[in-house]
Amino acid sequence: MDTPLHVEKRGAVLEVTLNRPKANAIDLATSRIMGDIFTDFRDDPNLRVAIITGAGDKFFCPGWDLKAAADGDAVDGDYGKGGFGGLQELRGLNKPVIAAVNGICCGGGLELALSADMILAADHASFALPEIRSGTVADAASVKLPKRIPYHIAMEMLLTGRWLDAAEAARWGLINAIHPATDLMAEARKLATLLASGPPLVYAAIKEIVREAEDMKFQDAMNRITKSQFATVERLYRSEDQLEGARAFAEKRDPVWTGK
Repeated sequence: MDTPLHVEKRGAVLEVTLNRPKANAIDLATSRIMGDIFTDFRDDPNLRVAIITGAGDKFFCPGWDLKAAADGDAVDGDYGKGGFGGLQELRGLNKPVIAAVNGICCGGGLELALSADMILAADHASFALPEIRSGTVADAASVKLPKRIPYHIAMEMLLTGRWLDAAEAARWGLINAIHPATDLMAEARKLATLLASGPPLVYAAIKEIVREAEDMKFQDAMNRITKSQFATVERLYRSEDQLEGARAFAEKRDPVWTGK
């Protein structure tokens, strides 16, 4: 039986591939499955990095499945854990996530990619928020996009629905890098392997600080750190990995991170 997702574990890296021909659109059932998958990823100490991509070479994801909506899927229905696509609102996700955008990335698909920490794109990938043309709002993108790229470019995308090719997306800082389509997954896996070899407790602290401090003044965020109000930072400072990092530096060797 065809399944909407292909999930593969490669050591400490989890690969999640949207597989819903023809366009990899997400319906309520798929979103709930994704929420379970990414919750398990968050909670599994043996997994350190995730990659989200799409099957085929044309679509990453166009977002909400309008055909399913026409058949009764409510736009305000139960998306499952983590909200739409399992990532946008998943609390406590303190591990790196990479989006490997292999084609058209629009609407909720772009919002899904924005939920990742890094975005790699195939050279033929394209990006848009076409919701304006169907009389609805790209809600998550309206919150996230003006914080990621220049305000006037974000507003142009939101208000007109115009498309960006990969080169323009890179120019505005929407994506990290462009790769030939045939190399995209190899490059995503190379980046994931690099991240998986790093200190997971430090990654967790970075993600919590960045997430919680987004709307804080600098000194307020620093005060929360010094007053031991970030759980991940406190865990890091009291960890074996913190000592291991110091020992490895003193002994001029590569550290061995255990996440403890």
